[in-house]
Amino acid sequence: MMTPLSPLAPADDLREHFDWVALNDQSARRAQRGFHRQLLGYFRHHVQPGERVLEVGCGKGDLLAGLEPSRGLGIDFSEEMIKQARHRHAKARHLEFRSGSIDEVLPSDELFDHVVMDYLTGYLPDIQHVLEKLQGVTHARTRFHMTSLNTLWRLPLRIGQALGWVMPQPPSAWLAHSDLHNLLELAGWEVVRYEHQQLFPWRVPGLDTFFNRFLVRLPLIRHLGATISFVARPLLRPKVSTCSVVVPARNESGNIRPALERIPLLGTSTEVIFVEGNSKDDTWEVIQREIADYKGPLTVRAIRQPGKGKWDAVHAGFAIATGDVLVIQDGDLTAPPEDLPKFFHAISSGTAEFANGSRLVYPMESRAMRFLNLLGNKFFAVALSFVLGQPVKDSLCGTKMITREDYQRLLRRIEAFGDFDPFGDFNLLFGSSLLDLKIRDVPVRYRDRTYGETNISRFRHGWILLQMTWFGLRHLRCFAFIQESSVDAAKDVV
Repeated sequence: MMTPLSPLAPADDLREHFDWVALNDQSARRAQRGFHRQLLGYFRHHVQPGERVLEVGCGKGDLLAGLEPSRGLGIDFSEEMIKQARHRHAKARHLEFRSGSIDEVLPSDELFDHVVMDYLTGYLPDIQHVLEKLQGVTHARTRFHMTSLNTLWRLPLRIGQALGWVMPQPPSAWLAHSDLHNLLELAGWEVVRYEHQQLFPWRVPGLDTFFNRFLVRLPLIRHLGATISFVARPLLRPKVSTCSVVVPARNESGNIRPALERIPLLGTSTEVIFVEGNSKDDTWEVIQREIADYKGPLTVRAIRQPGKGKWDAVHAGFAIATGDVLVIQDGDLTAPPEDLPKFFHAISSGTAEFANGSRLVYPMESRAMRFLNLLGNKFFAVALSFVLGQPVKDSLCGTKMITREDYQRLLRRIEAFGDFDPFGDFNLLFGSSLLDLKIRDVPVRYRDRTYGETNISRFRHGWILLQMTWFGLRHLRCFAFIQESSVDAAKDVV
């Protein structure tokens, strides 16, 4: 049970109620054990161990401890809750608990990677005030995680109280998701994702997994989950000024000079890194010659990729890039380099955190994409939008931009996936989703290839893409709330 934290003059009866709850909720918490395990699993999917976490309305501190932060601060309105939190987690030197109103105890000199507010909004007399105050503890990549009760579950909640499974509740206002969404935006937050969780908020082996991993994701049924969850971000501009453009080039000797002529200056300085990929033509020799002759404003380098596949080339290029922002420019130039300033503006302005090119907005030239390829791209766009929880119109466009800092974080996040994606599009999209980055499509005008032939095999590569989509569905969209080993390791905090 989450407890209230008042931003205004606290009501004595509300404080007294939750002080009483702190001393008398043992039986109710045992009945809700499965519910709290599921919530812990949800938050652990978004918050990695070792990050800095603030929990507002922390209760006895069990959720905060279960997230394994490097620095965890829990604040709560109830003095008795904080007293018990300090006792229960006395050995956790990385955790701190403070009692008082948000105006009194919110730090003024500390920033957090994640802010958690779990089942608290119904008790707040001024939700917008709290959301605005929390902006003061954020940096550009802070993520705010908020859960609340689906109003459809008010009657089951009352029944649970009558049966003693849920503690008696004070008068509260459980708002509709549209109201919460509006309050977040009024307070300066942008919603990155919104979902329903916990269609079956009890622990019944097998049954809860089926309901909470699969059924709750289906159309119509997904609106019935007991918990509504938001992930939001502060609208802050990242500090970026330079850019690295990585150009994978396999059998693209005729496109090297046009690439250097057409790639624009992005930010204060731009480096171009050609990554030659085991070409059968003279691409490497042409790259060397063009670099030697180049007199333009760009810094130009070249390497030969160590392995095979586009992702290997992109990964090798990004590894030596020095720019604040990294972008892929396909060597065939069918996605025009002239559109790169639109991507850079989206990232540098903070409008997007991952800028994804979309070839399916503007009309494309007649030979730019074959009909079956077009159908395949539309299918994967729909499938990936569902997997990612954010709209993506064209998942396979080669032009993608991200800050170098986020890319390094992304690599750590997808490390457990292994080498499942030879192209890199899904690696970048899945990793951005796991980091809860704001993904935005940037429309590009797709052109006919002017030199060489495509390196894509429609059917062989299409089958690989289908397998990767299924991989993402299992690991991102229908994730397990929490692994049993993790539950066992945290059994004392749920």
